Formats: sequence, C-alpha cells, structure tokens
Amino acid sequence: MSHHDHPAAERGPQDIAELPKDKVARFDAALPEILKHYPADHKEAAMLAGLRRAQEIFGWLSPGAQKLVASRLGTSVTRAEEVATFYVMYHTRPVGRHVVEVCTNVSCSLAGGYDIFEHLKKSLEVDNGGTTKDGRVTLRQVECLGSCGTAPAMLVDEEMHESLTPKEIDRILGGLQ
Repeated sequence: MSHHDHPAAERGPQDIAELPKDKVARFDAALPEILKHYPADHKEAAMLAGLRRAQEIFGWLSPGAQKLVASRLGTSVTRAEEVATFYVMYHTRPVGRHVVEVCTNVSCSLAGGYDIFEHLKKSLEVDNGGTTKDGRVTLRQVECLGSCGTAPAMLVDEEMHESLTPKEIDRILGGLQ
C-alpha cells in the first residue's frame, strides 16, 4: 500500500523541515547515546535503535521521521523505509495511545486467536490496523508473539497477555485510558 492510499493526515510530515522542531531537537539530543553503542564508521548500524527512538518521540514513523533518521545516520531514506516497513514494531501510520496486537498464527489460532481477534474488533469497533474513533486504541493482527505455549496471546503496549479469554480481554481493555 503506497502513501497515496491514505488520507493526508495519515501521511504526516513528508520532510524533516515539517517535523516539530522541539521533537527533532529531542531526537538529536538522544542520538549520541544511541551511537556510542555502534562503530563510529558504521552509524547506519544504529538504524533499528534510531527508528525506535524516533517513534517514541514522534509517536509513529512518518516519511519525515524516516528521513530524519536516515539523514542523521548517513544512509538512504529507502533503507530507513525498508527497515521501518519490515518490522512490525514500527508504526508507519498514526496509531492510538495504545497498540493492541493479537497473534493469529497456528498455535494461537488453534487456541482461539481468531475468536479473540474478532472479539476485539467488535468491542473496539475497528478492523485490522484501525484506530478507535477516540484515538485510544489501534488494533493489529500479527503473525507470532512467541507465546505458543500460552496461546492465545496479545501484546498491549509491549506488555504480553497470555491464555486469553474474552472476559480477560474486556478487563484489560477497561484499564486502557
């Protein structure tokens, strides 16, 4: 799906100059700490950490945020985009205050992962990748969360929840503000 398929608001800042200056300054201030863990002559090796920090600061990785990371690491925008779109932990579209990811891979689906996902879609009134009208929760279906032995599982803002039931899901959702 190209960026042309999304409303302008979902495409976000296209260039570094369009990013909020205070957030760019925060990213630049965080970069030396990230870079000290990588060889000075291979700054591009910090791509994963750089994208993660940019996402923490900007909320998601717009084209402008990807360009910022690429420029600061001395690599191509294409490389930043490839990495940002390959890994599921990076958000290349705006997300809600909370991100709920449900595994529907083999073990989870056999243990009711699809039922859990359908329950969440109905409860939140969103489809896969959608964000609730109030901007509170983004729901995503993912391939594997590495909890096959305790399926079905979901990740809520990087906190794992396992052996899920609809009642447990309702309790978890109720706690998200």
